[in-house]
Amino acid sequence: MERLRNYDIAFSGLKDGKHEFQFEIGSEFLHLYETEQEFSKPNITAEVLMDKHSTFLEFFINISGTVELVCDISNEDFSHPIENEIKVLVKFGSEYDDSDVDVITISDNAHSFNVAQLIYEDIVLSIPMKKVSPNLSEEDLQILEKFSPKDEDFLNIEEEKDEDIEVDPRWEALKKLKDKN
Repeated sequence: MERLRNYDIAFSGLKDGKHEFQFEIGSEFLHLYETEQEFSKPNITAEVLMDKHSTFLEFFINISGTVELVCDISNEDFSHPIENEIKVLVKFGSEYDDSDVDVITISDNAHSFNVAQLIYEDIVLSIPMKKVSPNLSEEDLQILEKFSPKDEDFLNIEEEKDEDIEVDPRWEALKKLKDKN
């Protein structure tokens, strides 16, 4: 894609060793990905360290900044700090292959590598599953506590499930043998 060219890192012609790159990630970056986002208004710095070796490349991508999230409880927007780092090994082969999470294979005759997808994944991985605003009122927190499952409730549910299950008598016989040992 032509729109992703800004995130190409040209490694051909660079000496072996470490090279640093920096990308400012804003709302325009999200528009490159036409998926529904769990966050908005990113204000993120992506620092990319590429360690070039003669037969492979190592990428260390560190993101830090803020994104706007919607609170799961109050449905209000709030700013959330994020920080995450991923490491990816890029090796050369006959064809592109990203089936391994930590290793990407690119063509032997490639001269650059696009880090946009890795930056996007790094951002998405740093978004919490449960989005709770730090600005919740005391009343909201009390309601949340009231309806949150308690450990005792969970244990009671598990015990009730165990009592309802009818056990095959053959397993009972095996369990008795096991308990003797």
